[in-house]
Amino acid sequence: MSSAVLVEADGGSRGNPGPAGCGAVVRDAETGAVLAERSIGLGIATNNVAEYQGLIAGLRAAAELGAVEVAVRMDSKLVVEQMAGRWKVKHANLQPLAAEARGLVDGFDRVSFEWVPRAANAHADRLANEAMDEQAGGNEQSARIRPSGWLGANGTPTKMLLLRHGQTPLSVERRYSGRGDVSLTELGERQVRAAGVRLAAMDGVITPDGVAPVIASPLTRTRQTAQAVVDATGGELHFHDGLLETDFGDWEGLSFQEAADQFPELHGEWLGDPSVVPPGGESLDAVYRRVTAARDDLVARYAGRTIIVVSHVTPIKALLRLGLGVGPEMFYSLHLDLASLSIVEFYPDGNSSVRLVNDISHWQ
Repeated sequence: MSSAVLVEADGGSRGNPGPAGCGAVVRDAETGAVLAERSIGLGIATNNVAEYQGLIAGLRAAAELGAVEVAVRMDSKLVVEQMAGRWKVKHANLQPLAAEARGLVDGFDRVSFEWVPRAANAHADRLANEAMDEQAGGNEQSARIRPSGWLGANGTPTKMLLLRHGQTPLSVERRYSGRGDVSLTELGERQVRAAGVRLAAMDGVITPDGVAPVIASPLTRTRQTAQAVVDATGGELHFHDGLLETDFGDWEGLSFQEAADQFPELHGEWLGDPSVVPPGGESLDAVYRRVTAARDDLVARYAGRTIIVVSHVTPIKALLRLGLGVGPEMFYSLHLDLASLSIVEFYPDGNSSVRLVNDISHWQ
């Protein structure tokens, strides 16, 4: 595959707002071969929201393919002009979508935007219409009251209950703990049992229709944490590699001071620049892209449901960052305790809501 790709994207709504969907096609820039397709139902949304969602879906697919250069073609004059910086994004509902799209753009070396007639965007238009057809024939949305009335969000969100793993020996000593496979301490085991009891009593976890699934990072400390939750709730346990902690490379197992002493210049840069890569490891930007892809996968699989996500500090911060629509400074300014609970909801129209952050009342 060429490192340069062409993204064709579109979106639409039957009613504006009404049943909405988006579509995106990623092609090899040299051969025109189709590398990826996306057709996504969005619940009830406007045309412009759906068009932005099509762009976001196409950019994410290009990132997953490892593209470096992206040429975007759309028949939405609004999206093209706003993303090119020639028009301002004035509508409040579009601002977070434009910010998310720009965040994806920043992950490539070069991105261009071109308006094309609708006839030249037929493939993406077809995928968007297929998604709209499915939405128009779907079930009615839940009437349960949610924060969408204040957000301007539409549809039933996917609600993620985010649980960080409990205490480990490395966390006691405040050492970098990424891919190293350590177990929970006795205190850590008590913390996660308490978290399991807390989650089992939460609204939406155990319902007449079933139990919220538990999706966890596959490392031992998160496996143990997730198992405590499953023991309390009776939910099914699944693992997702996208929820793994940052790979700290040569810093694994070092204390903060040891890493600063051994890698003074690089460690100092890493503390303020998410693109900096620890020796043999993974940058925070890379973690954010990986977790974004995992979020998309989970939202697609469990659309409109409540799920329990058991992970590590950096992936949970990334999910909260996605929920808040803020920049990478959040990685450095947000503190998350061991066995803490946070909650974020992702709506089908692209809106999101962070409901809780770093609650440890269940074990404190």
